[in-house]
Amino acid sequence: MGTTGDYECPRRVAVTPSKPFLKSLQTSLKETFFPDDPFRQFKNQPTSKKFLLGFQYFVPILEWAPRYTFDFFKADLIAGITIASLAVPQGISYASLASIPPIIGLYSSFVPPLIYAMLGSSKDIAVGTVAVASLLISSMLGKEVSPTENPKQYVQLVFTATFFAGVFQASLGILRLGFIVDFLSHATIVGFMGGAATIVCLQQLKGMLGLVHFTRETDLVSVMHSVFGQIHQWRWESAVLGCCFLFFLLLTRYFSKRKAAFFWINALAPLTSVILGSLLVYLTHAEKHGVQVIGHLKEGLNPPSASELSFGSPHLMAAIKTGIIIGIIGLAEGIAVGRTFAMFKNYHIDGNKEMIAFGMMNIAGSCTSCYLTSGPFSRTAVNFNAGSKSAVSNIVMATAVMFTLLFLTPLFHYTPLVVLSSIIISAMLGLLDYEAAIHLSKIDKFDFFICLGAYLGVVLGSVEIGLVIAITVSLLRILLFVARPRTIVLGNIPNSGIYRSMDQYPIANNVPGILILQINAPVYFANASYLRERISRWIYDEEDRLKSAGETSLHYVLLDLSAVGSIDTSGISMLEEVKKNVDRRGLKLVLANPQSEVMKKLDKSKLIDLIGQEWIYLTVGEAVAACNFMLHTCKSNPVAVDYNAQDNNV
Repeated sequence: MGTTGDYECPRRVAVTPSKPFLKSLQTSLKETFFPDDPFRQFKNQPTSKKFLLGFQYFVPILEWAPRYTFDFFKADLIAGITIASLAVPQGISYASLASIPPIIGLYSSFVPPLIYAMLGSSKDIAVGTVAVASLLISSMLGKEVSPTENPKQYVQLVFTATFFAGVFQASLGILRLGFIVDFLSHATIVGFMGGAATIVCLQQLKGMLGLVHFTRETDLVSVMHSVFGQIHQWRWESAVLGCCFLFFLLLTRYFSKRKAAFFWINALAPLTSVILGSLLVYLTHAEKHGVQVIGHLKEGLNPPSASELSFGSPHLMAAIKTGIIIGIIGLAEGIAVGRTFAMFKNYHIDGNKEMIAFGMMNIAGSCTSCYLTSGPFSRTAVNFNAGSKSAVSNIVMATAVMFTLLFLTPLFHYTPLVVLSSIIISAMLGLLDYEAAIHLSKIDKFDFFICLGAYLGVVLGSVEIGLVIAITVSLLRILLFVARPRTIVLGNIPNSGIYRSMDQYPIANNVPGILILQINAPVYFANASYLRERISRWIYDEEDRLKSAGETSLHYVLLDLSAVGSIDTSGISMLEEVKKNVDRRGLKLVLANPQSEVMKKLDKSKLIDLIGQEWIYLTVGEAVAACNFMLHTCKSNPVAVDYNAQDNNV
């Protein structure tokens, strides 16, 4: 008597047989870096077939091109021409945002889309420059080299930063480290993008008001001081022209949102604005009345720029830092956009493959006079709505941009800068996703504060500060989840053998004499100390509650380990200390449903022998049944008898 030997337990928890170390390491590495099992297609294939499949894996166009049809081409032709009409004005606009010559913005819509069409796995992404990365380039590299005083050196730094962004992106993909980008949570991206969009809009007040001199700072206070400190230099001509074109762009967006079939109106609006603005300036000679224009654009295709990469520059570290940051932003936006539209068409994109594609196109771009490109949402949405069927739409767009570079660049001479500012503001207003922020505040207040912190960090500080705040708070939340896991008290649902959280199910009842605790996280060195203290506190609180209520005293502490997927040596030590603490209080420790990894560690550490195999159960229900059996059949203290049994086993 006094042991569970009299209780017939239907099943015992098995200890998983140990695997050889190398086999175990191989399994762990595969689960970490190859969760999608990309080598599955190579199994049982001849060598020649494996070589072909490997080539198709890294160059996806070889896989889908043989199945490409003329009907697909007709759809891609329309989509490609449509996004080209958006790529030209956006390319010029975003280049001015990055403080580089406008022609580089056009170059960036020629070579990178061709590279992506060969290497990318998305059918919908339309490659192009992005506003947030452009702003980052200007704010970070502009502090090192002045784009107005040393334009050549500045452009060289931009190409160098783009090169390192590409190397970083491709390295993440090749090394299968794409999960790093996942540390930018949805709340972080919403807040950061919203803050960056706000800053970009404020920066465009320079063009809208026709100001010549403007602050290089990006925070709200500096921008407002620069704007209102030069009231006497505001040009009413630019302001009126800018407001008219901004109203036109917002009106076309409104109509396209009201009816999806009118998407082309919004897609063609930027190019229409450029054409109308250029004609207006040309006919009225507005450039002589304070309206600034683009001026001369060099004809011809992208000149090679590999020799322009400044690896020996004293500002190399700044270029590397900028490259890594814009690389992360480019990946976060591009992959998120790609996955979103892939979900609409019910197909899958490979995140690591996308990283390699983005990286290679930026490496190639840096050597052909391009700066950072990704998969911007606005251009991809137009591509999707235009009915694109494959990445051929990017090839069509690149061909249209090539034609523009060869023959049409002189036509942009009279394009007013205020029109470009209107195009940027219109595009950025779409990134102010206030509905997502409201949604976050309703569902998860902590996520909302992460979003708000990222937004305010960008708007009141700088883009870099906002990014640091966003990532830091996200990592802090992850650490809190790991270091402060939830432990909950389980109770019995009446008339059932089910045990659930008593907070979630108020009808659940306490089991007399048994405290059932569930640990909802792996047990590591980071949370072992907290769990030890938290379990002790649960025991103290339960004993106080029973004493004040005059109920049956506590006899068993039952830990439900079903949610504990793994445990380290610190976790084992924690369980040993809990066992000693429970024993000192005259109680008995019982475990329920430990997972295979946990059982292996318990077995190797001999903790199973300390607790007793007979006190480890497959389910909470079986553990409770055994404890109840002991409580109702043993008059003496079961723990005291167990102590003797343990002493006899020593």
